[in-house]
Amino acid sequence: MMALRYTPAKDLDKFIKDNLQPDTSFREQVKRAIHIICSFLKERCFQGASHPVRVSKVVKGGSSGKGTALRGRSDADLVVFLSPLRSFQDQLTLRGLFIEEIRKQLEACQRERTFSVKFEVQNPRWDNPRVLSFVLCSPQLQEGVEFDVLPAFDALGQWTEGSRPDPQIYSKLIWECSYLGKEGEFSTCFTELQRDFLRRRPAKLKSLIRLVKHWYQMCKEKLGKPLPPKYALELLTVYAWEQGSMAPGFITAQGFQTVLELVINYQHLCIYWTLYYDSKNPDIGEYLQRQLKKPRPVILDPADPTGNLGGGDPEGWCRLAREAEAWLSFPCFERWDGSSVGSWTVPSLITYPASIAQEEEDWRCTIF
Repeated sequence: MMALRYTPAKDLDKFIKDNLQPDTSFREQVKRAIHIICSFLKERCFQGASHPVRVSKVVKGGSSGKGTALRGRSDADLVVFLSPLRSFQDQLTLRGLFIEEIRKQLEACQRERTFSVKFEVQNPRWDNPRVLSFVLCSPQLQEGVEFDVLPAFDALGQWTEGSRPDPQIYSKLIWECSYLGKEGEFSTCFTELQRDFLRRRPAKLKSLIRLVKHWYQMCKEKLGKPLPPKYALELLTVYAWEQGSMAPGFITAQGFQTVLELVINYQHLCIYWTLYYDSKNPDIGEYLQRQLKKPRPVILDPADPTGNLGGGDPEGWCRLAREAEAWLSFPCFERWDGSSVGSWTVPSLITYPASIAQEEEDWRCTIF
């Protein structure tokens, strides 16, 4: 595969199509694997439980659910919503028990030769793990598919795609996160919103997200140290497109350069969206005030106001910014005559207002 850094700007779309976009057989492979595990979770896993356990729904999250999976990365996140989990605190305290039960039932299926699984090594210090990771192998599959299964509280209930959740859900989330000291811990409860946020986007924007994720993966392999969450880069890509283009067709190299420039200027970033929550509810508004006053970068999860994807690791952002700065001199950002393709114009740092009660009607995002 031709190295991305040496790919001319005009050929980036071809690079994505040839190297990053999943082909039909890959998608079918993951789809079959997900069907096997979903059927297991719904029909087999909790039948013998001592107390009744109902699986209200299983939601495909991660890159497979959002439509931004990279070719060759056979992985899937499945969030399983369980009836005994009736609050965020229940999820925190009881998820380990359900993960152990899922593990036992997977091992039973393996003994019965229904399929085989290989568990990833779990850190023994984690008394209450949030995820069960394993590789599924089956005669129906050409190769193993990696899974992360996460038990969750069904906070949204029967949510309708494209609608706004009841603000009281977020009021409860904020109160419990503050009480438990677990901001961002319950993002899995809002997997459907995270998926909805990206799935509705144009195909070319999803291709740009794939390109940015590929770049991020190369940086991770080179730097070998903790970096900002990959999801933060996905959100920056959406932000760059919303503020700089909004066209279903655009010059990929310009979008790519815009994202890297945002990474370089990470100390000025304060981004949030008002698609699913806003400051009209007093509890949410007061909480957003506090979130947006935190040290930059601030990138709030559009589905979960307690999740700040920008915070926690300034050194990681610094390392990624240095790498982004070096990349801007590579051919993938040059025109045929050697000049820069340029970037989209996006808002730069402005003074943080005293109140966010007067929000823009535009729900897409705000930067301070």
